[in-house]
Amino acid sequence: MTLLPAALLLDARARPTGEWIPALSPHLSTLVGTAILGALYFWGITAARRRWALGPPATPAQVTSFTAALAVLLVSLNGPIHDLSDYYLFLIHMLQHLLLTMLFPPLLILGTPGWLLRPLVRRPWVRSTGRAITHPVAAGLLFSLCVAAWHTVPLYDLMMRSHDVHIMTHLMFIVVSVIMWWPVLSPIAEVPPLPLGARMLYLFLVSLPMQAVAAIITMAERPLYEWYVSAARTWGLSPLEDQKLGGLLMWVPGNLWMFGAIAILFFKWAKEQERDEGAGNGEQGAGARVPVSSSVPR
Repeated sequence: MTLLPAALLLDARARPTGEWIPALSPHLSTLVGTAILGALYFWGITAARRRWALGPPATPAQVTSFTAALAVLLVSLNGPIHDLSDYYLFLIHMLQHLLLTMLFPPLLILGTPGWLLRPLVRRPWVRSTGRAITHPVAAGLLFSLCVAAWHTVPLYDLMMRSHDVHIMTHLMFIVVSVIMWWPVLSPIAEVPPLPLGARMLYLFLVSLPMQAVAAIITMAERPLYEWYVSAARTWGLSPLEDQKLGGLLMWVPGNLWMFGAIAILFFKWAKEQERDEGAGNGEQGAGARVPVSSSVPR
C-alpha cells in the first residue's frame, strides 16, 4: 500500500531498456542555470566591483574555486552521471548527490568574495533571516532532515518517477547544503562563521544523520527502491549489489570528506593556538624585562 497519489506514481519518464551507452546528453535547464550563475559572478567581480567600488579584486584562488564549482554542477547534472543516476544505477545517483552536497557548496562559498555578498545583507531583515537559517542548529537540521526524508522509499520513488520533482529535489539539496556549509565557510561577518572549535563539533554532529541513512541503505537485506529494481542491468550489478555500493559510497567516502574538513579545521585551530600562546609568551617576556638605568658619574 502506498501513501502517494496514483497520478504521481505513473511512470511518465521514458526509460532506456538496453545497456547504457555513454553520451554527452546536455540538458538545457542546467546549462542555462549554470550560465546565469557564472555570468552574475563574473559581472560582480569585474564591472560591478569597479562601478560601485565594492572591494579588492577577487583572488585567483577564489576565481578558480568558483569556476570549479560551476564545472562540478555541469558534470553532475549532464552526461554520463545524469544518465546513469537517472535510469540505471543507485550507486551513481549517490555519487551525484555527494557532488551536489559535499563538493559544490564549499567550492561555491570559498570562491565568493565577502564584499560581493555584503550588499545583499544590508537590510536588517535579510541579515536576521540569514543568521537564523545559518544558525548551526537550524542549518544542521535542515540538511539532515532533507537528506533523510528524500531517501525514504515513498519520496525517493516519487522523485525518480517525476522529472519535475527530481529537479526540485536537486535544487533543494543544493540550497540546504549551502546553508549547512555556511557556518563553516562564511566569508562575511554580517552572517558569520562559527569559531574554529565549534566548526569541528558542528561538522561531526551533522555527519551523524547521514551516516545513519547510509548504514540503513547499506545493510538492507533487499532492494529498497523499485526504480532501480526494474532498471536495465548495468556493469553486471544486481539491484541489491548496486544499492549496497551506493550506501557504502555515501557512508565511507562521504563521511571521510567531512572528517577531512574537520582535520583541516583542527590544524588551522592548532596553528592559531600556537600563535596566540607565542604572542602571550612574548608579552610576558617583555613585561618581565627590567629596564636598565643609566648611571651618571659623580
